[in-house]
Amino acid sequence: MVLEPGKIIEGKVTGITQFGAFVTMKNGKTGLIHISEVATEYVKDIKDHLKEGDTVKAKIISIDKTGKISLSVKQAILDERATARKTAPKRSSRKPDDFDWGKKSSAPTSFEEMMAKFKQDSDEKLQDVKKSFDSKRGSGYKRSSGSY
Repeated sequence: MVLEPGKIIEGKVTGITQFGAFVTMKNGKTGLIHISEVATEYVKDIKDHLKEGDTVKAKIISIDKTGKISLSVKQAILDERATARKTAPKRSSRKPDDFDWGKKSSAPTSFEEMMAKFKQDSDEKLQDVKKSFDSKRGSGYKRSSGSY
């Protein structure tokens, strides 16, 4: 198995420290998952997320000149989510056919016609609100201009 940055590997947690976890891969090599790369959320205590003996999937971030391997569980998770989004069925952006969006005909209308229709509907609704408000308030009350 060739190890290279960007590759997803599976390994077993063999040691845990305050700053990260050591993971031994199937080929016998050991890499380090820094505490900041353990999960997608903030990790205060690594032992809340990993235990010795756990099997983890991690992405190889880098391999330095001395052979030290940096791993990331967080990036492996993010890569899996991105892949899942790409393979998920596309959502339709068209309007549902069974919902009345205010169009009476299927013929396309101009912006001016749509704006005129909106204004007419809005004026009718405003008149209804005013009538309702006046009937609740009582139409008999009017302030006189004279003194009390």
